[in-house]
Amino acid sequence: MNAPRALKDIIFYHYDPSLAAAIVFSVAYSLAFIGTLLQFMRYRSWVWTIMVVSSAMEAGGYIARCFSGQDPTSQTKYTVQLLLIVLAPVCMAAACYIVFGRIIYHVVPKKARTFKLLWTPPRIITPIFVAGDVIALLLQTVGAVKITSVDLNAPDAKKQTNKGKTIAEIGVAVQLVFFGLFSIIAMRFNFTSGRFKHDFEQRITTSDEKYVEIDGQPKKLKRNWQAILFITNLASVCILVRSVYRMIDFHMGREGYLATHEWTLYIFDSLVIFPAIALFIWWHPSKYLPYMGFRLPKHAR
Repeated sequence: MNAPRALKDIIFYHYDPSLAAAIVFSVAYSLAFIGTLLQFMRYRSWVWTIMVVSSAMEAGGYIARCFSGQDPTSQTKYTVQLLLIVLAPVCMAAACYIVFGRIIYHVVPKKARTFKLLWTPPRIITPIFVAGDVIALLLQTVGAVKITSVDLNAPDAKKQTNKGKTIAEIGVAVQLVFFGLFSIIAMRFNFTSGRFKHDFEQRITTSDEKYVEIDGQPKKLKRNWQAILFITNLASVCILVRSVYRMIDFHMGREGYLATHEWTLYIFDSLVIFPAIALFIWWHPSKYLPYMGFRLPKHAR
């Protein structure tokens, strides 16, 4: 019988981690974080704090991966990079919920904000999905921590790993249910929102070639609010694809194909999630939406 290995001798990767790939995405996500932060400060869009945090988590995750890949026996470094990379898109989902809710209040007249339009009470559409996101975040955190903190020499290591895997799977499943429903609602709104175009045009008090003023408010906004709706939908698709990948990854376990082939991480997570941050830098919500504070003013509700 083989003697148990010391923790310092256990390698947490089932492949030779690519330092070059980790550096590339560290740089890419760091630039995305800087761009997100600058736009956040420029527009003082306080509700966009969640995207700033998400982009920082992605950047920190890949920077940590650079160090973890060079020290594959360090459980702490492995856990840090995994948690940051796994949890960041969950926070991004919350950002999509918030932006979509603000689009509804900006575009849809109060009398038209009905259950029939959105399949959920309009006043609580953002809180409902954010609550689901928080549950998914907590479950995935617990599951990921449990998986990475298992003592592989313990007799019940496999049982503990499977328990963590199950918790993480439930977390991703919760995210898929809530985010899948949200994506359907948001994409459907692309087709149903046309009826509100005339009402929106009537609210324009001042306009030029690029910008308009709405309801007499002094803030100049871009007229084409459909652009930010499209970007939100596109980001949602990115997050949904990545969530399906993570669901399969957790289900297959540490010995599965996805966990033993690094290229799948960079294609179905790193590359897929990057546009969800980068696109919002150029098409920033504050260019199209009048209220990006933590609370909507009473007259806008």
